[in-house]
Amino acid sequence: TTNLLFSFCTGAMDNRGFQQGSFSSFRSSSSDEDLMDVPGTAMDFSMRDDVPPLDREVEEGKSYNGGGIGSSYRIMDFLEEPIPGVGTYDDFNTIDWVREKSRDRDRHREITNKSKESTWALIHSVSDAFSGWLLMLLIGLLSGSLAGLIDISAHWMTDLKEGICTGGFWFNHEHCCWNSEHVTFEDRDKCPEWNSWSQLIISTDEGAFAYIVNYFMYVLWALLFAFLAVSLVKVFAPYACGSGIPEIKTILSGFIIRGYLGKWTLVIKTITLVLAVSSGLSLGKEGPLVHVACCCGNILCHCFNKYRKNEAKRREVLSAAAAAGVSVAFGAPIGGVLFSLEEVSYYFPLKTLWRSFFAALVAAFTLRSINPFGNSRLVLFYVEFHTPWHLFELVPFILLGIFGGLWGALFIRTNIAWCRKRKTTQLGKYPVVEVLVVTAITAILAFPNEYTRMSTSELISELFNDCGLLDSSKLCDYENHFNTSKGGELPDRPAGMGVYSAMWQLALTLILKIVITIFTFGMKIPSGLFIPSMAVGAIAGRLLGVGMEQLAYYHHDWAIFNSWCSQGADCITPGLYAMVGAAACLGGVTRMTVSLVVIMFELTGGLEYIVPLMAAAMTSKWVADALGREGIYDAHIRLNGYPFLEAKEEFAHKTLAMDVMKPRRNDPLLTVLTQDSMTVEDVETIISETTYSGFPVVVSRESQRLVGFVLRRDLIISIENARKKQDGVVSTSIIYFTEHSPPMPPYTPPTLKLRNILDLSPFTVTDLTPMEIVVDIFRKLGLRQCLITHNGRLLGIITKKDVLKHIAQMANKDPDSILFN
Repeated sequence: TTNLLFSFCTGAMDNRGFQQGSFSSFRSSSSDEDLMDVPGTAMDFSMRDDVPPLDREVEEGKSYNGGGIGSSYRIMDFLEEPIPGVGTYDDFNTIDWVREKSRDRDRHREITNKSKESTWALIHSVSDAFSGWLLMLLIGLLSGSLAGLIDISAHWMTDLKEGICTGGFWFNHEHCCWNSEHVTFEDRDKCPEWNSWSQLIISTDEGAFAYIVNYFMYVLWALLFAFLAVSLVKVFAPYACGSGIPEIKTILSGFIIRGYLGKWTLVIKTITLVLAVSSGLSLGKEGPLVHVACCCGNILCHCFNKYRKNEAKRREVLSAAAAAGVSVAFGAPIGGVLFSLEEVSYYFPLKTLWRSFFAALVAAFTLRSINPFGNSRLVLFYVEFHTPWHLFELVPFILLGIFGGLWGALFIRTNIAWCRKRKTTQLGKYPVVEVLVVTAITAILAFPNEYTRMSTSELISELFNDCGLLDSSKLCDYENHFNTSKGGELPDRPAGMGVYSAMWQLALTLILKIVITIFTFGMKIPSGLFIPSMAVGAIAGRLLGVGMEQLAYYHHDWAIFNSWCSQGADCITPGLYAMVGAAACLGGVTRMTVSLVVIMFELTGGLEYIVPLMAAAMTSKWVADALGREGIYDAHIRLNGYPFLEAKEEFAHKTLAMDVMKPRRNDPLLTVLTQDSMTVEDVETIISETTYSGFPVVVSRESQRLVGFVLRRDLIISIENARKKQDGVVSTSIIYFTEHSPPMPPYTPPTLKLRNILDLSPFTVTDLTPMEIVVDIFRKLGLRQCLITHNGRLLGIITKKDVLKHIAQMANKDPDSILFN
C-alpha cells in the first residue's frame, strides 16, 4: 500500500503538519473533496504558488491595505473581508465542534434576518431549510441503487465460479433455470441451459476428471477475483480496504481523513466489494456498504454550501448515510437508524434522527424497487417463522448467547493479534501475496463441502429456513410418518440420513469459518464482519436446534417437554435457533444490543421472537465484556492509533489537569503570542521553529493574562494573504489582535490586524480541575484543546491527544500508540 506521511495533531502541542522552514510553501485544503482524487498518497505541503486552495473567492477590485500613524495606508480589517481558507482544517486534524456549531448558528441567523427583507431572500431561506431533506433523498437513492448493483453483480459472479448460462451469460444459476422450459420443481437447480465448467470443457459432468476440472475452475476464478480486488485497492484506492466502520467512527468523532470518503474510494470500493464477495472468502458486504453509503453522503454534501463548508454539519449527514447503509445491507431501515445511533455516531441530535430515518426509508425503497434477489425482499435470507417458542427454550437460547460471547472475545483477541503481526512484520509489505494465499486455502478447503462452497448469504438462508414438505435440502431430509399436514405446519419428525450427513458437514463448516475468518478480516480488500459472524452463530444454532428437535421427538415424555410438547406436535423450530445464534455471535463481536435485536426482528418479521433475541444478545454482550471490554471496531481503532475518545467509557482516576498539561515541570515555557507587540517576522519565526497547531494570545509575556487562541493554519493563511493583498506589509510590520490599533510612531510600516481569526472564548479550566471533568468536557463538547490557568494567568494547555495518552497510561497501555498510524 501507499506509504502515508501520517503525522497529525489534535491540538496546539503536537501537530507536525507544518515542517520547519516551509512557511512560504504551506498547502491548505478546505474540504474532504479537495484531496479525494489521490487518496492515501503522501501529504505534500509544496505548491507551485503560494496561494492556498480557497473555499471562497475574494471579490475582485478590493484591496487590503494597512498602515501606521501618519501613513496613507488603510488598515487591513478581516472583519470586512473573509480570508479564503481561514476556518478550515488540515488533513489528520480534529475539527473544533464548538466553533463549527457557532458558525452554523451565525449563518442561520443571517439567513433568517435577510428573509424578512425580500422575496428572493425568503425563497433562499426556504431552500436552505429544505436542502437537508433533499440531500437525504439523494443519499437514499444513490445508496439503494449501488447496493442493488452490488447484490446483483455478486450473485452472478459467485455462480460464475461453478458454471455459466448458455442461454445468456449474464444470468446467474437461479435466473437461468427460471427461464428454462425443461426443469421440474424437484430438480429446479438443474436445467440444460446451465452448464458447469466440466460440461463446457470436456462435455461431461460425471466422473473424477469432471470433478477435478470443476474444482480447478472454482479455485482459479476465486484467485482471479481476489487478485483483481487487492490490485485495484493497492493501486487506486488504499482506503477502500477493510470494512471502513472503525474509520467512519473516527471521522464522525471529528477527525479528518481526506480521501477516505472520496470519489475514487467509492468507485473502487464498489467494484472490489463485488470481487471480494464473489471470491468466496469468509467476509461480507454489509459493513463495507456502510462505507459506500458514507462516501455517497460525503460526495453529495459538496452540492450544498451549508454542508460543504461546515465539518460538523457534514458529520450529521454522514450519520444519516451510515443508517442508509445498514438499511440496504439488511433490509432494516429502523435497525439502520439505531445502528448509527448506538454504534457509529458521536453527535446525534434529534434532527439527525429524523433525517436518518428518511434516508434509510428511501434507500430501502430504492433497493426494494430494484428487487436484486427476485424474492421481493431486501435480503437473501429473509425468513418467517410461525411456531411459537416456549419458556424452557430460553435455556438453549442463553447457551447460544454464551457461545456468541465466547466466540466474540476469541475472535477479537486472535484477529487483533494477527493484524498487529501484519503491521509489525514483513507480512504487511506483501498484501497481494497474503490475499492470494488466504483465498487459495479457503477455496481448496471450501469446494468439497457444499455448505462452504455456497456463498455465505445463501448458507445463512439455508440455516434460517423452516423446513416444509417441498424442501429438497439435506437439512430437511426427515422421515415422514404421517398422512396429513395442517396449514403447512409439520410435526417434529425423526431425522433422516440427509440430516445426519448435513450435521457433519456443518460441523466442519463451523470449524473452517471460525479459523479462516480470523485471518481474512483486516486484509487489504473490502471485508465485512457481519455475515461471517452471523454464519458462525447460525451454524451453531442450527446444530443445537436439530439436537433439541430430536430430543423432544424421542423423549417427549420427559418432564421438561411433556407439559408443552406432545407427540406429533411441531414443538421445536431449528431455524429459530439458527437466527438466535446468528444474533448472539454478531453481538459478541460488535457488542451491539438494541440495534442488533431490531435488525434481526426486521429480518424475520415476527414480534414474538424479540425476547429470545434480547436474551441471547444481552448474554453474549455480558460474556464478551467479561473477557474484554472492546468490540471489534473499537479494538481496530486502538490498533491503528486513531484519536477516538470513547464516549461510553468512564474515567475513574484521581488525577488533576496540572498532571496532564504541557509544559510540564522543567519543560521550556509555553509558546505564546502577544496581542500587540510582535512583528510579522517574530510570528513567522515561531511558526517555523515549532510544530504546534495553535498558539495562545496573551496581553504580554510578563502578565500572561489570556486574550484568546489562534490556529497556526489561520495565521499562515492570513499573513500570506496580507503579503499579497495589502500594500506595505513587511517583516517589521506589527501584528495586533486588539480591537483598535496600538499607537505607532510616524513612518512605521503598516500594521496587520488579525483580530478576526482570534478565538476570543477558548475553553479554559484551572490547574486543579480533576481530569475526570476535563475528559468529560472533551467528550461532550468535542474540544481540540483546553487552556489551563492559575489565578487568571495562563499556565499550560491540554490537547485531545494528551487526554488520549493519559487514558492509555492510566490503563497501563503504551501512550505512544495514540498516533495516526
